Amino acid sequence: MELLQSADFWIGLLKIVWINIILSGDNAVVIAMAARSLPPAQQKKAVLFGSGAAVVLRIALTVVAAKLLALPYLQIVGGLLLLYIGVQLLSEGDEEEGEGKEYGTMMTAVRTILIADLVMSLDNVIAVAAAAQGDTTLLILGLAISIPLVIFGSTLMIKLMERFPIIVMLGAALIGWVGGETIVSDVTLRDTLAGMPWLHYVGAALGAAFVVLAGRFLQKRTHVAAH
Repeated sequence: MELLQSADFWIGLLKIVWINIILSGDNAVVIAMAARSLPPAQQKKAVLFGSGAAVVLRIALTVVAAKLLALPYLQIVGGLLLLYIGVQLLSEGDEEEGEGKEYGTMMTAVRTILIADLVMSLDNVIAVAAAAQGDTTLLILGLAISIPLVIFGSTLMIKLMERFPIIVMLGAALIGWVGGETIVSDVTLRDTLAGMPWLHYVGAALGAAFVVLAGRFLQKRTHVAAH
């Protein structure tokens, strides 16, 4: 009870919730992109399982995130993985409708969500851990509160993607942008980036462009092959 009466506790909790609101946008996009390929009946389950597992993963990551980010080439590998996921999600375009439309599996969608969230959360959890200031209860509570935020964001994104297909391409571009940012943020490139900070945006833009171009190319090739 003393913990709940502490002003520092509530201030810290508000900080963590606010950080999660800001940082959960790209995660919601990944979850929506992965879940949209599922039958409508399974979309809600994939969002629920994917969001919950991603937050649990984030709590576990908090303990080791700072050490992982110090490992050379880890973010380069992670960024390349995100580029691959972005291309894969965009190339799974749902141009076929009705009975001819092919659906993915829920386990594949949840696996994609977890892999992408693992990479995207490495630097995010450091910000959350800093706000918690070593308070484990505060950290877990704050991250738990972020689950409904991510679920709501993902559900909203799925509906928007169904209504406005251009959002699918924008979502893939966002994943590519984060992938490019992750690559150029690797510890081995820190000195280069310090001298040329504009490379950060160049890398992010190239990542976004690569995902959109490669994803659209594969999407069209699959469409042609199907006909």
